[in-house]
Amino acid sequence: MNTRYVILLLLTIISFNGFSITEDWGKTGHRVTGEIADSYLTKKAKRNITKLLKGQGLAFVSVYADEIKSDERYRKYGPWHYVNFDFDKKYGEDTPNERGDLVQGIQKCIEVLKSDTSSEEDKEFYLKMLIHFVGDLHQPLHVGRGEDKGGNDIQVRWFRDGSNLHRVWDSEMIDYYNMSYTELASNANELSTLQLEEIRKGEVLDWIYESQSLAKKVYASANVGEKLGYKYMYEHFPTVRSQLQKGGIRLAKILNDIFG
Repeated sequence: MNTRYVILLLLTIISFNGFSITEDWGKTGHRVTGEIADSYLTKKAKRNITKLLKGQGLAFVSVYADEIKSDERYRKYGPWHYVNFDFDKKYGEDTPNERGDLVQGIQKCIEVLKSDTSSEEDKEFYLKMLIHFVGDLHQPLHVGRGEDKGGNDIQVRWFRDGSNLHRVWDSEMIDYYNMSYTELASNANELSTLQLEEIRKGEVLDWIYESQSLAKKVYASANVGEKLGYKYMYEHFPTVRSQLQKGGIRLAKILNDIFG
């Protein structure tokens, strides 16, 4: 069997099984959250963040934590993109992952950014990571079950193509909607003052439990091998849009607390 044939066979198998290396909101989703967050920053926070990011915007740096995954120096941050714990327990009732998780990752980022002794280089790095992780928090399957890798092992069909439940929620519904991140951000739902206050309520763990509650519904929304398409999009894309918007509003809340 020649090398070329083996490579083609592997690619076919990967495509059929819906294998994906995507582990969180796709690029568009993260950029939507960053763009929305930017619109809720105070003037002081925006000024300080712009200085720290050397003029780059939240949407632009929102995918940084994914871009560095292939670099061995940053492999230790891989587990920070998700958190898995029993649906019937509270976070911390079982020993958290010693390599870190999404909760610990966000806490570390905030700690570094609030510290007077952190270097500017460290603050820039952890700010980029924080922007990404708060987005991850709002993708329900990032608070999913560890045994199926947050739905990555649940094979489904997305229209004609092989996929998995995680990928459908990460990027395929967003990509199918065929809007840029700026279009999605500018068309976010209009919210009243009371609705904004409700979204901003609580802290990171409260939002984790909220996402986990959504994850339960996501798991119940499809069966292994099921073909998902227009009906699934109609029923669930509003939740995706809502989560992207909540992520932006809550990211801004955290950043305003840190930067002014």
